[in-house]
Amino acid sequence: MKELMVRLYREEAGQDLTEYALLLVLVALVAITTMKTLGNTISAVFANAASNLTSAS
Repeated sequence: MKELMVRLYREEAGQDLTEYALLLVLVALVAITTMKTLGNTISAVFANAASNLTSAS
């Protein structure tokens, strides 16, 4: 059992795939956060424009 644990610890075959998966998760989280913020900002701009248009008429 000890030999198995040592071999698994030293084996690097799946290390690259794990690193790419973690990087992909990080990029996805940043994109989601950015899209939420951008969506809220765009919504506020359009609400302000609609308010200005209705008050001008």
